[in-house]
Amino acid sequence: MRRLAILAGLSLAATSALAGPAIDAPAPAFSGKTSSGAVVSLDQFKGKTVVLEWTNDGCPFVQKHYETGNMQKTQKAANAAGVVWITVISSAPGKQGHADAARANLLTQQRGAEPDFVLLDEEGDVGRAYGAKTTPQMALIDKGGVLRYQGAIDDKPSANHASVSGATNYLIAALQSVEAGEPVAVKETKPYGCSVKYKS
Repeated sequence: MRRLAILAGLSLAATSALAGPAIDAPAPAFSGKTSSGAVVSLDQFKGKTVVLEWTNDGCPFVQKHYETGNMQKTQKAANAAGVVWITVISSAPGKQGHADAARANLLTQQRGAEPDFVLLDEEGDVGRAYGAKTTPQMALIDKGGVLRYQGAIDDKPSANHASVSGATNYLIAALQSVEAGEPVAVKETKPYGCSVKYKS
């Protein structure tokens, strides 16, 4: 019984450690080094809408969105709206999806991706602050620094490339609402994909 109680406690601790921040509340502040060598922080983007995208190029779910061009299409739509797109790599060194600056830049080029920044979150501080559990996982922060959406990119929790067709893109829907000054209809969804490979 004692062992079960200890295990239950550890499970609860792990869950709470990755509990997501509150929706419609100020987004967690963060700063970190990017693949270009610059340091970016959420504070510097006041007055701009920001998207955070957690990625791991070894994950089949991430591969689905990039190999079909769905993620790039979503990035282009965000860019056209003047949104700051930050791709976050929270994989720890030695774990699947980890990338140093050179590899991260090569991935961006090879995938034809269009993020404004690639944040190298080796310690996992940004991922944990946002409760990032999977790759891909998305967060949308409005111009006032308020978190308006977090969760899955769409409603098709599958690694099958064909599932992109006909999917509802939650991020785009939330972005359209935010840009129109309207409430976001679907504010939070269960993310799907591979677990974020955090530092132990």
